[in-house]
Amino acid sequence: MLYIVILTPNCNSNCWYCGGFEKGMMPEKIQYSVEDLANFVGKSSIAFYGGEPLLEMDKMKEIMDRIPAERFILQTNGILLDKVEKEYLGRFSTILVSFDGRRNVHNFYRGNYEKVLENARTLRSFDGELIARMTASLETDIYEDVLHILSLKVFTHVHWQIDAVWSHYPVTEFERWVEKYNAGIRKLVKFWIGEMIRGRIHNIVPFMGVATAFFQGYSYPPCASGFRSFAISTDGRILACPICPDLEWNRLGDIYSGIKKKVEILDPCPSCRYFQFCGARCLFFNRERLWGDRGFRLVCSTVKNLVDSLLAYKEVIAKYRERLKYPPYLNTTEIIP
Repeated sequence: MLYIVILTPNCNSNCWYCGGFEKGMMPEKIQYSVEDLANFVGKSSIAFYGGEPLLEMDKMKEIMDRIPAERFILQTNGILLDKVEKEYLGRFSTILVSFDGRRNVHNFYRGNYEKVLENARTLRSFDGELIARMTASLETDIYEDVLHILSLKVFTHVHWQIDAVWSHYPVTEFERWVEKYNAGIRKLVKFWIGEMIRGRIHNIVPFMGVATAFFQGYSYPPCASGFRSFAISTDGRILACPICPDLEWNRLGDIYSGIKKKVEILDPCPSCRYFQFCGARCLFFNRERLWGDRGFRLVCSTVKNLVDSLLAYKEVIAKYRERLKYPPYLNTTEIIP
């Protein structure tokens, strides 16, 4: 089991595509005691999340010192990574750093390219997964930006999420970008397979996760939100997914009384032939159709393109099946962009 502990909704960055948590959705600091958290999570894995979790570094370290979690995971924008003592960094199994690719793209959306990269480079001796977690949006060339990250030889893995549904731009602009994105995915898959045949396997998380699904399949979203992964807000509410604490279906209970209800995946996903490969992609996307049917189908087209592009090489992938298994444990990666 994975529990995503939201340390604060506050953030020290102002990314172009992120509106953050609205004021009043939850307190700015954790309101419950570490003892109450420990009693609820037991020895499950804990992922620190925000906002920017490193703004509450002392609370993070207190939790790490007092709860014998199976694993610790951190999602961060990377700006404060150099402030975390090596003792604590070494206790993480996975660190996900927000990093959008080429300098001009990252700086357009987030800024602080040099600072974040410098901080990531100091973790080269880190034994766990160091994941570059991209947001792919209108300025992104998925082929060029992923290859740029691989060329840095800093991160162990690269992952991305598509900036869709909550976006600042209309669905018509997304529709035009999707053609470019889908073509880039096909090109990137060819590169990945070619490198694999030459004996070089690049840890591109969406490719590895879908390849894994070829042989074991998904019955719910690969991130496991609401099934094996739950978020805990700063006031102790248990959420299926950390991104929408205001929605009734997403609130499942609290750390004092436990999980009181379940979530379900809505049609048309369970009856779709791609369901076994994507598990409905994302719980929020499945349930909240903010862009209507047209937008829903557009985003689905990116998933189908990804799956079909990899299925074309299923025989090659089967030869490396054991090496490609991903994730080895729940680590907050959504797998499906």
